[in-house]
Amino acid sequence: MKARAKPNALPFRVYVTPEEKTQILQAASDCRLSISAYCRMLALGGTPPDGIALERVDQLAKAMVDLNRLGGLMKMLLTHTERLQEIGRDMAVAAIDGILVDIRFIVVKLEELIDAITGIAISEENASLEGAI
Repeated sequence: MKARAKPNALPFRVYVTPEEKTQILQAASDCRLSISAYCRMLALGGTPPDGIALERVDQLAKAMVDLNRLGGLMKMLLTHTERLQEIGRDMAVAAIDGILVDIRFIVVKLEELIDAITGIAISEENASLEGAI
């Protein structure tokens, strides 16, 4: 699939060696940018996004989707009184406990990813904040 040029955009040729072309193609791909966007960003003094950071952002997005899914499951379980009556209190409590365990697991993973991206340990920061309250 070929990207469409912006309206009013003009072509701009740059001559490179085959090796340079390969490097530019790979770097643009690593940054998830088109070649034009990558070259334009660099030429205008910008910094392209880091490929590793982009992977971590993808992981964060997937974790957020999982949290939303688990929250939806919990809401569904708690708002459908007929279903709660069907499965009984003990089963409902066990289901909610399982969902909470999953949520805690995902939160720990999110904290690890945020720490990897920022270099700031979220769990230590939260512990110091809790001690102050």
